[in-house]
Amino acid sequence: MKRIKVLQLQPDYNVKQHDFADLAEQIILTLPADEYETVSAFLSGKAASDQPESRAERSVYFSFSSRQLKGLRVRALWQLYSLCRAEQFDVIIANRFKPISMLLLLSRWFPRTGFIGIVHGFGDFERSYRQRQVQRLAGPNWKFVGVSPAVRQHLLDYQRGFTEANTIAITNAIDVDKALGLQLQRPEARRRLHLPAEATLVGVVGRLVPVKGHDILLKAFAALKDRYPDTHVVIIGEGRERPRLERLIAELNLTGRVHLPGFVPDALQYVRAFDIWAMPSLSEGLGLALLEGMCGALPVIASDVPAMQPLIEGAGGLAVKPGDVGSLQQALDTYLALSADERRAKGEAAFAYVRASHSISEYRGAYKRLVDVMAQFSSSR
Repeated sequence: MKRIKVLQLQPDYNVKQHDFADLAEQIILTLPADEYETVSAFLSGKAASDQPESRAERSVYFSFSSRQLKGLRVRALWQLYSLCRAEQFDVIIANRFKPISMLLLLSRWFPRTGFIGIVHGFGDFERSYRQRQVQRLAGPNWKFVGVSPAVRQHLLDYQRGFTEANTIAITNAIDVDKALGLQLQRPEARRRLHLPAEATLVGVVGRLVPVKGHDILLKAFAALKDRYPDTHVVIIGEGRERPRLERLIAELNLTGRVHLPGFVPDALQYVRAFDIWAMPSLSEGLGLALLEGMCGALPVIASDVPAMQPLIEGAGGLAVKPGDVGSLQQALDTYLALSADERRAKGEAAFAYVRASHSISEYRGAYKRLVDVMAQFSSSR
């Protein structure tokens, strides 16, 4: 029996060593090798000798420069077209805007290929010309997936190209059992990150960029630091905001009370170092890091943005207004005033929610069914 041939295209190489939260790889893993032939392709970047490759049967690294992926992108489009023409894929999965945009332009030459565009956040299609591109080029062989019901509704609200028929939601998930196996115990996690052994720690994981709202967290914590002298904040991540955050830490007299370990591979292994998990983001597509905090059985605080509202509610966490220092200060105060046992109980409730409601098996099953549906376009070849 001929196997279904599937390409998954991503903007950048970003394969994780551990796949519990690598959702692109989870799609590959859900397609059994005796039924599907899988290829992973990356527009930019390449795995170094000490980095993992995709679990797909083959990986293709285009290694385009940022310049080659701007403007008309003639060379990049030609090479992508050549790959698709030579391989005759039955289904092509595109992650994020750039791969979706390129494949929309090429899909007219592949009417018997099923295309799946996965949209991860709210900003990808804000520009009207991008909406027009979907409206003009997305034929019946296209399906779009929002990574949460909120993202799906956001796309539908454009009323340009995204329709009830071609746009669905498949909620992101996490492999809870694998995540548990990776987590270090509290003393070891703190030792490796050089954190105080006995302090109460508010933990954050996220790139040091403005949209993550780390400055809001620092300001909220500064108002409470004297009331809770044994509490520290830890922000795991790296990015262009580091100099500004370091200046803010000094200005708010938080030196020694806020820790910036930088980028840490597989940061989830350190989740049990913390007592409270915070996500003060100004915007999120789903907020996978919020699920990671729940896997550590931590009480969660997160911004009340559409994608995270149902997660916060389901976990019994505290929702705060995005960008509102006072709201976040109040939430921190609420959890810090609890006893360790009371916080632990709230964390266990969050863990029970993520295990019950964000099953990786359901995620895999939804994508396998979608791939099978979209493969029907190739049956007339």
